[in-house]
Amino acid sequence: MVREQVWAAVRSGEEELLSLRYRGSPAPVFSVQPCALSSLARGHTERLCAEWLTGAQAAVGALLTRNRRGGKLAPDLALRPARLWQGCDSRNVYFFLLDSQQFPFASEAFALVSKDVKKEVKQSKNLEKSGISEKNDIDLKGIAFVIQSQSNSFHAKKAEQLKQSILKQAADLTQEVPRVLLLHQLALQEGAWTILPLLPHFSVTYSRNSSWIFFCEEETRIQIPQLLEALRRYDPSKEWFLGKALHDEESTIIHHYAFSENPTVFKYPDFAAGWALSIPLVNKLTKRLKSESLKSDFTIDLKHEIALYIWDRGDGPPLTPVPEFCTDGVDSSCATTFHSFLPLCGNPVKKKDIFVAVKTCKKFHGDRIPIVKQTWAGQAGHIEYYSDYADSSIPTVDLGIPNTERGHCGKTFAILERFLNHSYDKIAWLVIVDDDTLISISRLQHLLSCYDASEPVFLGERYGYGLGTGGYSYVTGGGGMVFSREAIRRLLASKCRCYSNDAPDDMVLGMCFSGLGIPVTHSPLFHQARPVDYPKDYLSHQVPISFHKHWNIDPVKVYFTWLAPSEEDRARQETRKGFKEEL
Repeated sequence: MVREQVWAAVRSGEEELLSLRYRGSPAPVFSVQPCALSSLARGHTERLCAEWLTGAQAAVGALLTRNRRGGKLAPDLALRPARLWQGCDSRNVYFFLLDSQQFPFASEAFALVSKDVKKEVKQSKNLEKSGISEKNDIDLKGIAFVIQSQSNSFHAKKAEQLKQSILKQAADLTQEVPRVLLLHQLALQEGAWTILPLLPHFSVTYSRNSSWIFFCEEETRIQIPQLLEALRRYDPSKEWFLGKALHDEESTIIHHYAFSENPTVFKYPDFAAGWALSIPLVNKLTKRLKSESLKSDFTIDLKHEIALYIWDRGDGPPLTPVPEFCTDGVDSSCATTFHSFLPLCGNPVKKKDIFVAVKTCKKFHGDRIPIVKQTWAGQAGHIEYYSDYADSSIPTVDLGIPNTERGHCGKTFAILERFLNHSYDKIAWLVIVDDDTLISISRLQHLLSCYDASEPVFLGERYGYGLGTGGYSYVTGGGGMVFSREAIRRLLASKCRCYSNDAPDDMVLGMCFSGLGIPVTHSPLFHQARPVDYPKDYLSHQVPISFHKHWNIDPVKVYFTWLAPSEEDRARQETRKGFKEEL
C-alpha cells in the first residue's frame, strides 16, 4: 500500500494556508479528523483540520489551525470521513499519511510547493532549541503571583478572594504556599499599575527563588494544576513572555496606528487570561530600565504598550501564545478563565440616584444631541445638557463658560460646582459624558451597586500621563467620568482648579485627585474609542458600559448592538442574582 506524505506545519491559533499541488487523477473530498497530539504538541498547536482535496491541478487548500475552543470550518464544505495515519517526526512537524488506495493517485502525485512549510519546520526546530519541552520541573514556590488589584474597597475584596483561592489550591495540593502579591499593596508610586516600574523590585526580590512572575486580574480564575502543567513546557532559564494573544483588526488611534500595514501581525496579551514573564526576561528588562528611563508620555492601553516595550523593535521576545490561558473556560485544559458577568452587589443603584451631565456646544446641537435622545437618554432619571448656548428646544443650560475647541476644563468644573451647590443634594452619583458618548445607564446602575458613594470614588477607564517619572493617572473623558458626591466635595474643597478654560479637563481632574490622594478606580467596561478599535476577543468577555466617537460608524446601530438593554441582559442579571457579591 502506497502512502503519500502531506506535511502540515504546526502553528498555534492562526489560520495558515499551505498550498499543495498534485498531478494525476482527481481525488475525492476528504477530511482530517482532530489529531491526538502529544502533550508537547498541545503546547504549540490547536486542532488541525484539512478542508478539501479537489480535482487536477487544484490546491489541497487550507490545512487549518483550528481554535480548539469553538473554531469553525467553512460552512459550505461537505466533508467526508477518510482513513488517516498520523505521526510526528523528531523535528516536531506533524504529517498525515493518506491511503493511496482510497485516494487513487500515484506516489509522485504530490509536489510540495509552499515555502511556509520550510519556514514552519525551521521554527519548530528553533522552538526545541529555545527550551519548550515536557521536562521543565516547576512547583508553586517557583511562581510569584501578582494580582493587578486596586485600592478601592470593592476591588481590594475581589483581589483578596482570588488570593485565598490560590492559597487554598496550594494547600489542597500539599505544596508550599506560594507568594501572592496584591498590586495596590505594592504601590510604591502612582504608576505601579503600569507594571514596568515594579520590575526592578521583582528582579531583586524574586530572581533567586522564583522562575516566573504570573500576572492576572482580580476576576481571573486560576486552576493551579493546569497552570503548572502549562508552564512546565517552557524552560525557565530562557526569556519568555507568555499569554493569550490579542491583535488589532485594523489600525487604531488608541495604539497610535501602530503596524498600520498589517495590524494583525503584532500580538499582545489579554490580561484577563493571565500572562507571565520568566525571571531571565524580568532581569533583562530591569537592566534596560536602569540604563534608560521610561518615557514621560501617555499610558493608554497598558497591555499593548507592555508588549511593545518587551518586544523592543525585535530585540526582545514577542508574545508566545499559550492555549491554556483562556477567557471563555469551555475547555477542561484551561489553566485560567475569566468571570464575564457584569458586577452586581445587591440591588442596582436607582436611576434617581444618578445625575447625567452631557457636555455639548451649539455646533453639535443639531447632529449629536438627537442621537443621544434616540439612544440612551431615555434611561436616565436625571439628565441635563450643558452648552455655550441656551436652546430651549433641547433644552440646554448655558453655564456662562465660552466654548473651547478642546479641553473644556472650565465647563467641567462649572458642572461640578452646579451639582454640589444646587438642588441635587440627595443624588449620590454624577456622570459626565461627551455628546458623542454612547452609554448604557442600566448597566451603570448595576456596576455602581458595587461601590460606596460615601467613599471618594472617581471611576472610568484609566489612562496615565508621565507615570514613569512621577506623573498621575486620570479617567479619560470620552468613555464617561463617574464621581461620587464625596469625591466632588473633597475636590472642590481643595484649591485645585483649571489653569485655563481650555485645559484638558480629564487630565486636570486626574492631577487634582492625585494630589488629594484619591486614586482613579479603573473599569475596562468604559471605552474611550469605538467597538471597531478593540479586538473582538477582548470585547467578547465584556459587558460594555460605554463607547465613544461617531466617526465612520452608525452610532445608533452601535448603541443597539452593544449597549441597549436586551432580554439577554435581563436573563444574565437574573442568573447573576444567585451569585451576588455582598460588600
